[in-house]
Amino acid sequence: MPQVAQLCQNSPRDGEAGLDFLLRLRASTTPEDAVTYAAFMALPKMAIWWAYECLRLAGDDLSPADRALMEHIAVWTTYPDDANRFRTAQAALYAPVRSPAVFLGLAVAWSGGQIAPNDPALVPLHRAPRAINSAVLSCLSQSELAQRPIRLARFIDLGATLFRAF
Repeated sequence: MPQVAQLCQNSPRDGEAGLDFLLRLRASTTPEDAVTYAAFMALPKMAIWWAYECLRLAGDDLSPADRALMEHIAVWTTYPDDANRFRTAQAALYAPVRSPAVFLGLAVAWSGGQIAPNDPALVPLHRAPRAINSAVLSCLSQSELAQRPIRLARFIDLGATLFRAF
């Protein structure tokens, strides 16, 4: 997707495998690019699962409203039908604050299919990865400064599992 090039400073080398590129991004001066790459390169359902686990690792930072939204997301990851997707979308769209969990809820809403039950338009492919990227990076930004490098490393390690499966 061309959106990755707009959001990342580094590009993959010719013939570089996805996991190798992810690890190179992790070691770069902008390791946050590894989060963006994982968000865009994994299938939406897998990337949402990964982001859900990242947010869960930072669970102490979740408000009660975010915890309720995370339950909707967890249900959708187990039962990814349109009814659960639209239920999660509604919860995210009407949330009073755009928190990391809300961005992840929007990613579920935009993970594929119709944009709404009464709208036949399909969701653009870049919307879910952008929301996933926003969820994980905003979660990271809310961490205490001393914890950010540790959490980022954990998020990237967890993201690497998306590439090892192939």
